[in-house]
Amino acid sequence: MTFAHPSVLPALAIPILLIVFQWRTHTRALPLPVDHSGMTHRRGLGVLLNLVNTLPALVLATVILIAAGPRTFERPQSKRKLTNILFCLDVSGSMASSFGPGDRFDAATDALNDFLDYREGDAFSLLVFGGDTLRWVPLTTDVSAFKNAPNFLHPQDLPPWFNQGTAIGKALRQGRKELLTSESGDRMIILLSDGMSFDLSNGNDVKIARELAGDDITVYAIHIGGGAAPPEVSVISSMTGGETFAAGDPEALKAVFTRIDEMAQASLVRLTPDPVDHFQPYLITALSLAGTYLFTLFGLRHTPW
Repeated sequence: MTFAHPSVLPALAIPILLIVFQWRTHTRALPLPVDHSGMTHRRGLGVLLNLVNTLPALVLATVILIAAGPRTFERPQSKRKLTNILFCLDVSGSMASSFGPGDRFDAATDALNDFLDYREGDAFSLLVFGGDTLRWVPLTTDVSAFKNAPNFLHPQDLPPWFNQGTAIGKALRQGRKELLTSESGDRMIILLSDGMSFDLSNGNDVKIARELAGDDITVYAIHIGGGAAPPEVSVISSMTGGETFAAGDPEALKAVFTRIDEMAQASLVRLTPDPVDHFQPYLITALSLAGTYLFTLFGLRHTPW
């Protein structure tokens, strides 16, 4: 229990002094001068009258407590911890290869958008890469931009200088910079690619993995198409606490996203309870004491004869 205005509390000395004075003053009937009969002392009645006469002081004490602004804390609650998820999407020319009823790019973007639907509450960013990188969507909880991205990012619609090559290492480093702009929450990169990267050789895979792991960024890599993912990509996923998957068809690709969602469940964060006003018990007490005192005035009081 706390008070918003604790400086008011010293005023409680007033009702305390009134109660002390009441109990140190003997309550008895006062005979009139014309009354020559002796007075019978009734100790029990005196105690009862003292109790009744302390009620106004108790009401005053309760009013002082109300003026001090009593506060209590809300019940502790929990909320879903935000996960910042960055998609590194390969838009090199090979992503236009046939894959199920469409091509690899179409399957990747369809599965990506389905993944967004069951990760409500997280923040997402989209970075596309080929020989170079481009941040298409900054970190946001508004996923409408992802729905429209396929209309602008298909490999066949991009300039040749951009989608020639598969610079996975460059994309991961750029994704790391993007995720570090987030002030709170977990950080995750989902890499979707179908090729071998020329910038992960000569130990660069380990260097990049250490950079990402040092910033608590987990990488999940999805290799789209036939065969297994490049070993360098598997090294990065493993060192950051993620995993590498291979998807040979569109259904397998969607199943991979489901698996990632199960592995990267959002945790709950316990919220610090906020103080709130807590007047009700004091108001009820003050009204009850005042009502009791008014009731006693109908008969249970001291009379001077």
